[in-house]
Amino acid sequence: MDAHSRGRADDIDPADQWVLNPHTGNYELRLDHSTGESSSPSRTATAEGTGRRGGSRTGSSHEGSGRRGAGSREREREGAPDGPRRGVPGQRSRRSSQGGRGAAEPPAPGRRKRKPQKSRKKKALLWTGGVMAFVVVAGSAGAYALYQKLNGNIDAIDVGDAGSKNVVTDGPMNILILGTDKRTGKGNEGYGDKGSEGHADTTILFHVSEDRTNATAMSIPRDLVTEIPECESKNEDGTSTVIPGTPNVRFNTSLGQNGRNPGCTMKTVENITGVKPDHFMMVDFNAVKSLTSAVGGVKVCMAKPIDDPKSHLKLPQGESKVQGEQALALLRTRDSFGNRSDLDRIKVQQQFLGSMIREMKSSDTLTNPKKLYSLADAATKALTVDTAIGDATKLMTLAEEIGKVDTKNISFLTMPVIDNPAEPKPVTVVVDPVKGEQLFAMMRSDTSLTEVKQKEKAAKGKQAALLKGPKAEAADVRVDVLNGGEIPGAAGSTVTWLQNEQGVLKSTNKANAPEKIKKTTLEYAPNQADQARALAEMMGLPATAMKQGTTDAEELEAMVLTLGADFKGAGQLITGPAKPPKDIEKASADKAVCAQ
Repeated sequence: MDAHSRGRADDIDPADQWVLNPHTGNYELRLDHSTGESSSPSRTATAEGTGRRGGSRTGSSHEGSGRRGAGSREREREGAPDGPRRGVPGQRSRRSSQGGRGAAEPPAPGRRKRKPQKSRKKKALLWTGGVMAFVVVAGSAGAYALYQKLNGNIDAIDVGDAGSKNVVTDGPMNILILGTDKRTGKGNEGYGDKGSEGHADTTILFHVSEDRTNATAMSIPRDLVTEIPECESKNEDGTSTVIPGTPNVRFNTSLGQNGRNPGCTMKTVENITGVKPDHFMMVDFNAVKSLTSAVGGVKVCMAKPIDDPKSHLKLPQGESKVQGEQALALLRTRDSFGNRSDLDRIKVQQQFLGSMIREMKSSDTLTNPKKLYSLADAATKALTVDTAIGDATKLMTLAEEIGKVDTKNISFLTMPVIDNPAEPKPVTVVVDPVKGEQLFAMMRSDTSLTEVKQKEKAAKGKQAALLKGPKAEAADVRVDVLNGGEIPGAAGSTVTWLQNEQGVLKSTNKANAPEKIKKTTLEYAPNQADQARALAEMMGLPATAMKQGTTDAEELEAMVLTLGADFKGAGQLITGPAKPPKDIEKASADKAVCAQ
């Protein structure tokens, strides 16, 4: 057993104790097969378990970073209330020497049996950033023992203000998926750079729409040349170290180099795209091997036979299954596809992740308790996350939210880039100044890259109708501008731009708004609709920014424009185009494609 397990090496695997209850149609954790009694399937993790961290992980790539040690867990056990508990009697008896807890009392004679609950969908597995395939967590019917085990697997790092303190948000969510090439664990000696702290080898910004109908997974090339902004890294002793910014370096050095942690990568992504990641999830080589093995292999399709002596990858033409070392070799090889560039390797990675998502959500996985447990155990052992989602309960909450997105509405694509013009013979890339900003603007304004159901489109259409109709002349637009965003002086600079560039002379700087807001809003009365449409066109306001009141305004009353965090500067459109730029290749997570 690994260092996180609280049982002995000869304990029974909890996954082997799941049985189907014919009365409810649910799988239950049965610990005493001789009596036929099973533990309650409705047991949920209590506050006592929340936030409890595991011991040090052998070979962990972030040893000591933001983790709670064994001493903290012992103090929690000592302070826990005594007495009988419901949940998993077998696990309690094995832990009695540690926590002083006795075995559960048998039910009183004649006690009425609880009426079986109606079967919910078998959701023992919930996929999180596991939409990216690496990240999957399990909600094992609420079994306390499994919760404790999975919770002890997870590592966490404090990224300060780089992310969100909330597990989920009411608006869009952005999760940064990081695959690092740091060499950890047995069998990985031949990978990565010897002695390196690791790099941001594979990076995907996963954007989940506000209405949870669609998601965009944008890969960021490791060889992208960009600026890494100043960032702060938390030390083990609680102090912080400020790491200076660095211009014109490769994106993959935003992690691991010069003491940079994932929070620095999050800051770098925000600096490039204007999209702030709420959370990060990081894995290393072991994740690919353990997760693909736990799920029983991932189907892949090759347009031609593959025999790569560098990665030791051998695959036939057509469809086959890969797992373990072979799966890792597929994701690492770059000599077998396209023009042997990192951009072509990214396409293969996206196809692989789409296939893994389909496998994880298949009935073969979701109805197999042992496979679910193995997958959840492997995933949580592989994960390092930010402290805001640093326990199993929070991860499961996040997973439920992301799990609302239909697989067919998950779009994979790569950040638009061009060859680095500063290099005589380009080996690196830079952001495409036109297509890149268009795509980033779409993500900032939460514009879907996929067609969603007609019902969902109709709901959005009603709001979009506010932008249709006659528009007032610029000279007739009257608006007060407040700054609720992050840019100092934004209200003043916007008023100057409106007056000098757009002819909106009746615009007034009202300084800072009472509070910060994420999205720009325009409040107006019904009889100001023509003014509102005119201003929306000038500033590129999305339909969701339009907030029409119910009563008409007085003759000289002004509309109220409050700039939010999505405002990037005077003269810059707040929303992006309705469709992605031309020539951007995107793939859907629900469709299989053969790698070329």
